[in-house]
Amino acid sequence: MHRLYNSLEPRVMDEDMLKLAVGEQGPREEAGQLARQEGILFKDVLSLRLDFQNILRIDSLWEFENLTKLQLDNNIIEKIEGLEQLVHLVWLDLSFNNIEAIEGLDTLVNLEDLSLFNNRISKIDSLDALVKLQVLSLGNNQIGNMMNIIYLRRFKDLRTLSLSGNPIAESEDYKMFVCAYLPDLVYLDFHRIDDHMKEMAESKHQYSIDELKHRENLIQSRLEDEQAQQEELEKHKAAFVEHLNGSFLFDSMYTEDVEGNKLAYLPGISELLQDKFVIICLNIFEYGLKQQEKRKLELDTFNECVQEAIQENQEQGKHRIAKFEEKHLLSLNAIRDESELTNFEMKIVEYGKDITELFNVLMTLEMQLVEQLEETINMFERNIIDLVALFIENCRDLENHHHEKLLEISINTLEKILKGDVDEDLPDDLRPLFVDKDTIFNAVGASHDIHLLKIDNREDELVTRANSWCTHLVDTIHKNEIMRNRRRVKEINQYIDHMQNELDSLECSDVID
Repeated sequence: MHRLYNSLEPRVMDEDMLKLAVGEQGPREEAGQLARQEGILFKDVLSLRLDFQNILRIDSLWEFENLTKLQLDNNIIEKIEGLEQLVHLVWLDLSFNNIEAIEGLDTLVNLEDLSLFNNRISKIDSLDALVKLQVLSLGNNQIGNMMNIIYLRRFKDLRTLSLSGNPIAESEDYKMFVCAYLPDLVYLDFHRIDDHMKEMAESKHQYSIDELKHRENLIQSRLEDEQAQQEELEKHKAAFVEHLNGSFLFDSMYTEDVEGNKLAYLPGISELLQDKFVIICLNIFEYGLKQQEKRKLELDTFNECVQEAIQENQEQGKHRIAKFEEKHLLSLNAIRDESELTNFEMKIVEYGKDITELFNVLMTLEMQLVEQLEETINMFERNIIDLVALFIENCRDLENHHHEKLLEISINTLEKILKGDVDEDLPDDLRPLFVDKDTIFNAVGASHDIHLLKIDNREDELVTRANSWCTHLVDTIHKNEIMRNRRRVKEINQYIDHMQNELDSLECSDVID
């Protein structure tokens, strides 16, 4: 039976309810001890019971960011909501409520056990994100269509399913159907499925299962192809050359080019346009991919160089510090034992110079590392500029050449028309262009302007993205290096300050004496 509104007033979750619930979890729960002793920290709660609270609406749970187990059974909840932040949830009980639709679970990617027993659900759906689902309880609901079982085939880890008390469970073929279409299921309606049942179910539904597997394989193959295409596109985007491995740019140039589309009917124009233009785009595309690989290699080389430089810097620093410390104790002892004031002051000055020299050496090593880094960064920037420059040069030169050739063919065609020497009929919408040279010049010029605009837009996009990539990379490298350098300088200063303080303490003690 469904949960009904009783004499108690329906409640919405609030902070007071949650504090009380956490506090009542008892001394065996770490969260309960924490609540009583030090105050409630919802982010530390791993398990939360909110059953039999007459809750109408789920709310105020966003602070329970590390919750793994949530019990909301035996309430009057009508809608699954307010669970978006509980991404670590593994176990969720929403049984004995008034829920009509499965929803609001898209972020619960770690959920393994879900109970929606005794609700008002009529369709199994909206569970796609629950890729780790192992246990699903949907008994005592209103599920009547057997096709809901097929939906559950996508959950490869599902081992326990409860559907008793639904209209589909009354079907004579219910168990056979479930066992056939969910062959990896171990428990159905709290009973273990034996091998004999599985064999019978598979035999009975073999034809339908084979047909379903075939469709699933086709869908899976299509999805894999789409994923591969998307991955390939992302790879091309990373190289800033997406859609240059075909006629995309060429086609886009003529999408809004009314005059150009008319002139394309002239003899020799079609071959002049597409073949050569696409070849150039393919060359740029291949060059872009090679440049991307080169950038990756250079980035790896850069990181190796930085690590080697840091290690070398550290080794040199350690060597200089070791030499300094060999002399350190002897110098301090000699200063302490010195009885002559003049000699004492000379040794103090000499030791101070040693400290200053060590500081200068360590800081010099740091400056050398910075210079090496700057040189490598400049090399990255030059490679990006080369890629951009090649794109601009090839596309513009090609369009200019095409413009000149198109104008030449158009003028020759006009002269033939005036002489009556045209071998073939021109399309009706093309004839008005061949009135005089001015009309031809205007038509060809308008087409040229549109093409250059498309090239400019592609150029701007490439330049912007390439520069953005380069800027982000350089900024990140600079930021990381500045942080490393600051840490190193701080270490050096702290060490030098310690040495200097020891020296200063000797001077002070001498003054006191």
